[in-house]
Amino acid sequence: MKKDTALIQGVLSIAALICLVVGFFNLLSPELNDLLFQKVFYVLIGASFFLQAPMLANRNFLYPMYLAAILCIIGAFIPNASSFSSVKTIGLFAGVILSLFNRPRMQK
Repeated sequence: MKKDTALIQGVLSIAALICLVVGFFNLLSPELNDLLFQKVFYVLIGASFFLQAPMLANRNFLYPMYLAAILCIIGAFIPNASSFSSVKTIGLFAGVILSLFNRPRMQK
């Protein structure tokens, strides 16, 4: 079960990176670039954070990671002109920071 979740999370992360690259370099029409870069990317990253949360070694990070996932996904559907559109970026940074702090420590 854990292997399957990790595989799905990896696939979601790679798909999100592809969306990020395609949107950043404007490889498609402006509408599709905006959809991939501003919407699909954050939904995929949020889903990845959601799958990663139960696998965190530190259980104190479980609910903050779920919160980061929810912020990414909800923020993706908030219009860019809204003053709340930065919610998705806050969720992204929070999830990345939680992921980095969850890395296993190297023992000497």
